[in-house]
Amino acid sequence: MSHVITTQSSNTPRVGHVHLKVADLDRAVAFYRDVLGFAETARMGSRAAFLGAGGYHHHIGLNTWESAGGTPPPAGHTGLYHSAFVYPDRAALADVVARVIKAGVPIDGAADHGVSEAVYLRDPDGNGVELYVDREPADWPRDAKGALAMVNSPLDIAALLAEASQN
Repeated sequence: MSHVITTQSSNTPRVGHVHLKVADLDRAVAFYRDVLGFAETARMGSRAAFLGAGGYHHHIGLNTWESAGGTPPPAGHTGLYHSAFVYPDRAALADVVARVIKAGVPIDGAADHGVSEAVYLRDPDGNGVELYVDREPADWPRDAKGALAMVNSPLDIAALLAEASQN
């Protein structure tokens, strides 16, 4: 599992943004903006762009400084496994998955992790992307000692899509 879920306190670090090397800036911006729903907040000419949600300056940085026209790294090498974006509720997750499908982006997998429901895909540069919604902490599965008991069960994509507002 790639999730580390903790209680946030004022002196605890949090993830600020992910910054990705991309081959084609306009193509990458279109994916993160038009398909995943982030807002473009700033651009540095034709070489870098920044996108955010909820008025934040940026959650995603994209650049072609070292990667213009490049190719994804081959399988079996180290690097980014995936970035993960949490949506506010199941209906919002359903909406973004519907846009992903409409855009012709293949879905690599979908899982119910007990603590969250997640859909996995790749961006236009081959970077792994997880789109997910958290369950309420009171509903998270726990073992007899109270520790999280995350799972990796199948997620019914059709049932999820039935909740999309675009239906």
